[in-house]
Amino acid sequence: MQPLTQADRQQIQEKGLTAEAVTQQLETFNTGIPYTTLDRPCTVGDGITRLSTIDLEHYAHTFHQAMDSGRVTKFVPASGAATRMFKILLTALEETSNKNSQASFQELLSREKESGALENFFHQVKSFAFFNELRTKLGEQGIQGKNKQYTQHWRAVLRSLLHSPGLHYANLPKALLAFHRYPDHVRTPMEEHIHEGIAYAKDATGTVRLHFTISAEHEQLMREHLTKIQTRHTKQDIQLLLTFSHQAPSTETIAVELNNRLFRDTSGKLVFRPGGHGALLNNLTNLQGDIVFIKNIDNVVPERLVDQPNLYKKAIGGYLLTVQQQLFTYLNMLSQKQTSIDILQEMFNFASKTLGITIPASLQSQSIEQQQQFCINQFNRPLRVCGMVVNEGEPGGGPFWVTHQDGTCSRQIVESSQVDSGIEQQKSILKSSTHFNPVDLVCAMKDFKGNAFDLPRYSDPKTGFISIKSYQGRELKALELPGLWNGAMAFWNTLFIEVPASTFNPVKTIFDLLRPEHQPQ
Repeated sequence: MQPLTQADRQQIQEKGLTAEAVTQQLETFNTGIPYTTLDRPCTVGDGITRLSTIDLEHYAHTFHQAMDSGRVTKFVPASGAATRMFKILLTALEETSNKNSQASFQELLSREKESGALENFFHQVKSFAFFNELRTKLGEQGIQGKNKQYTQHWRAVLRSLLHSPGLHYANLPKALLAFHRYPDHVRTPMEEHIHEGIAYAKDATGTVRLHFTISAEHEQLMREHLTKIQTRHTKQDIQLLLTFSHQAPSTETIAVELNNRLFRDTSGKLVFRPGGHGALLNNLTNLQGDIVFIKNIDNVVPERLVDQPNLYKKAIGGYLLTVQQQLFTYLNMLSQKQTSIDILQEMFNFASKTLGITIPASLQSQSIEQQQQFCINQFNRPLRVCGMVVNEGEPGGGPFWVTHQDGTCSRQIVESSQVDSGIEQQKSILKSSTHFNPVDLVCAMKDFKGNAFDLPRYSDPKTGFISIKSYQGRELKALELPGLWNGAMAFWNTLFIEVPASTFNPVKTIFDLLRPEHQPQ
């Protein structure tokens, strides 16, 4: 392994990292990351619970007690710019910036591989919630609101949408883009999440607790937008307790050459890469929350469609509280040594049937004290309930029973990159998954004594992954930390609940905003 120079150590220290941590990352590149071993997909009745209508209403009612008492926070990963959302439009603009500058729109379409998408954008440009603001910017350039003028001046239209002094959408965070049109205003994902928070995170005093993880360079814009939209909520006697945090530089990971030697830029400095959404485990830990909902910034719908998704949010929250209450009852009994043989057997049944914990065959022959300690170790850890949607071809990880080295099995959310597709049996299990993960989860992050769990203790560092990226025209290997809802929560107690497809409406590209669920009626 290459030795680190004094300059390297100084650079590492400035990141908030240690030389030991970087050395461990370099070792990971050399040894590789083991694939996850799938046992079988989680299905309804075998790892996934389907709630009846009566259950749905019961758990939603149960949840209101925690909601009213102020225990609930909504956590929204919202870091990064929306550049990938506009990839097709950016490519068209960049490829013609220095050549074909006089190309007509029809000539552009004949050259562009994505011409169908580009034609669709200009044909439906008036359907986007940002259109009125874009039209104003174009009007300042003398371009009037007619489709023919827009296609004639297609380059100016794209510049006004994507760059400054236009709307600058390619560099704004998704949280601040106009997603949905209402009769008298438009809403951004940030505002839609606030409305969601009001529905299932408002306490009895009207306080709504929300937390957004954002990039430091966007914080001022986010705060200005919050000030602008907050007036729409003051009339409802709502008190928004909204906080922000940034992804710490100390969560970045070292990059290496394809031969695993240290990757350096043209000035000779080490290159670090973002650690992926798993880096947000630190933000989640620092939140010191109690009951925390996690949902991605781009998964929102207009207010007319929120009733069913919000009902399921409350239901999975109530389900979590019900299981948590049983765990706390057991843990209090265990801490006071009030456990008979019969009670311990009841705990083993709960561990197996509800939590999906493998009970070692040798446990029954161990002492009462050892059996009690086993239950304490299994029960006293963070708890999460994850919504799972029937798989209809959407991308994303899925729910599986995973086999560990000690022979035990547990429920896990697994991405395809974690599975060795070269093994036919593993590939077959992966393909047989009936559900996928829409990132719709609620977490219980305090123990039975009211203390916040140290979340990194329950992460599996062996579940990150290595990918090939490029920097300054050169390929490199990048290391991503265990994903926030994958390996970062590997040793939590995990429950899966089936939720309807209406809870999953992501906007990954600009064209997703043209789907019926994102359009006004």
